[in-house]
Amino acid sequence: MNELVRLSISLEDSLCKTLEEMVQKSKYKNRSEYIRDLIRDKIVAEQWEEAAGVLGTITLVYNHHQRELSEKITHIQHHSHDDVLAATHVHLSHDICAEMIMVKGSAENIRHLADSLRQQRGVLHCDLTMSSTGENLH
Repeated sequence: MNELVRLSISLEDSLCKTLEEMVQKSKYKNRSEYIRDLIRDKIVAEQWEEAAGVLGTITLVYNHHQRELSEKITHIQHHSHDDVLAATHVHLSHDICAEMIMVKGSAENIRHLADSLRQQRGVLHCDLTMSSTGENLH
């Protein structure tokens, strides 16, 4: 682990109070941990903007009775086999299924994959959660 460095920042009183409320609401032990996580979140967002190697999860909710939808979802994933790490399928009800697809690759490829899945008839919701491979977060 890296050596800790102390620094000080100046904030307006109202911003400092808001920070304290956010730290308490999020159940962090202290401001430092909270601010470290904010910085890491910003690093991840910039990695996605710069299209560096990224990690993500695509969550699909869809009507499995939609004609050929399951086959289309599988076909799209096979077409992106270099980016798809794993997929988990669950049954939410008699009609509705969810699929969580873990992906790793370029931001552009992963966004394209999520968009391709989202556009299929019968997909009720598609969400792309962005993360990082962790290489630049320490």
